[in-house]
Amino acid sequence: MSDAAARLRTLAEQLLGARLPVRIRAWDGSESGPPDAPTLIVRRRRALRRLLWKPSELGLARAWVAGDIDIEGDLYEALGLMSGLLWENDEPGRGKRELAADPRIRSAVRSLLALARPLPPPRPPREEVGRRSGPLHTKVRDRQAISHHYDVGNDFYALVLGPSMVYSCAYWPSDDPAATLEEAQRDKLELVSQKLGLRPGMRLLDVGCGWGSMAIHAAREHGVQVVGITLSAEQAAYARKRVAGEGLTDRIEIRVQDYRDVTDGPYDAISSIGMAEHVGSERYAEYARDLLALLKPGGRLLNHQIARRPQDDESDYRINAFIDAYVFPDGELAPVGRTTAQLERAGFEVRDLEALREHYALTLRRWVANLEARWPEAVRLSSPGRARVWRLYMAASALAFESNRIGVNQILAAKPTASGDSGLPLRTRNWNPEGETGGT
Repeated sequence: MSDAAARLRTLAEQLLGARLPVRIRAWDGSESGPPDAPTLIVRRRRALRRLLWKPSELGLARAWVAGDIDIEGDLYEALGLMSGLLWENDEPGRGKRELAADPRIRSAVRSLLALARPLPPPRPPREEVGRRSGPLHTKVRDRQAISHHYDVGNDFYALVLGPSMVYSCAYWPSDDPAATLEEAQRDKLELVSQKLGLRPGMRLLDVGCGWGSMAIHAAREHGVQVVGITLSAEQAAYARKRVAGEGLTDRIEIRVQDYRDVTDGPYDAISSIGMAEHVGSERYAEYARDLLALLKPGGRLLNHQIARRPQDDESDYRINAFIDAYVFPDGELAPVGRTTAQLERAGFEVRDLEALREHYALTLRRWVANLEARWPEAVRLSSPGRARVWRLYMAASALAFESNRIGVNQILAAKPTASGDSGLPLRTRNWNPEGETGGT
């Protein structure tokens, strides 16, 4: 076979031990594979060199971000067909020496060497996170990680997220996915407010306040005093401008501050929406204790957090290389059972848990649609590589939520009084005749 596409297909099927479900188009214009399937475009030999030097999901990620590979056709369909290539870890229990001794692997590497014409390793795309300083989840390193993820540009996030500027899953309480993203995000903020029992005069701490949407909703709709904290200077500047525009500067204070440095408790309620994924397993017990200490007895915490499925051997868990290098540096996901256990060990009483997995899949598809609809502007506001990172990350994450590989949960926890009073009513959920939850 002389054309590159056929040689690539043979190589991929040799490695996979199965037929490749997508079509391939190579740099020489040749094509191979099912004519009606999505097409994997390999634009440059450099993509193969990246795989030789990083034979893992990181090599594939670098090729995608750099534009060395692309997808033509339905992105969701292609990712679903190729999920094993992009998102699964290496074979468990097999070390590098064992893999190198596998005749199938050795033959494939020889074929790849011949096709790639290897040169020195290509430089990683500039969108890849740089060297991180200090031990994992110190304040300095956490600030660096947050800056990499959030200080991309407020205009870019506004394009993706829409007018609500809420970067966590929306909520469709009527079970009607036809509702707009903005309506669903408003309903999510109200759901959080109801679960926390917000009332005029209460003090709310919003940990990881983002661009200020929860703080503004709580102050405007429920009359509470809010302190919102974030490690992103760009988020804080944007949030303060929004607060001023709403005429709420007397009710909302936005700080660039680590949760470990907040000392002005007690608060009546704490919201932590999409922030705890950044905390890390080493620090989660400290996170739970710190939030407990900041609450008054009878106060409530609403912890909204993405979760992964538990593993038989939790020591095998590894952060996905693409996510770590390009999206959430140092981010970690934990099974929901571990999270509730950590909160209860700290002294919280877990009172309610609501899974919103399908809601996040809907949200991500809306964000991808926003990005694709204004692609040239998204590239201009960030970079071609950054826009490609977000398109791949969000589309693949939508599929992960839909297939139950990851989930997201709202955990409502209370700080009991000395006598054991939770401060919650006997019936915490209100159910309408259709059986839908209306919150607390």
